Amino acid sequence: MNVKTIQKVLTVLVLVAITVSMVSPVVLAAEDVTPKDITRAGADDSITTGTIDKAGKNVVSILQAVGVVLSVVMLIVIGIKYMMGSAEEKAEYKKTLMPYVIGAALIFAASVFAQVAYDFFNGWTA
Repeated sequence: MNVKTIQKVLTVLVLVAITVSMVSPVVLAAEDVTPKDITRAGADDSITTGTIDKAGKNVVSILQAVGVVLSVVMLIVIGIKYMMGSAEEKAEYKKTLMPYVIGAALIFAASVFAQVAYDFFNGWTA
């Protein structure tokens, strides 16, 4: 597999992840849930804010796990190609390494930023 093929595959995977993250709220609200049903947390309610919160955390954790696995796999692929390549190829891999490092840092830091934002806004009441 060359670098362009790997980039195309990763682009498709990212687009699928974005699509899944946009479709998830629609799937959660497929049972004709109104805002009144979501904010009311009585004993007879089947959907509460805790249910939606838990589902959102599950989706985020799955996307984070996939991102971490893909980052590690790409690092292994780039490392092996760097070790096996000629001097010209090594120079090219060094160029591709910086965008990879930035992307991997964003994937690893995204969960931290999301948790900080969640904790900050969680205490607010309407």
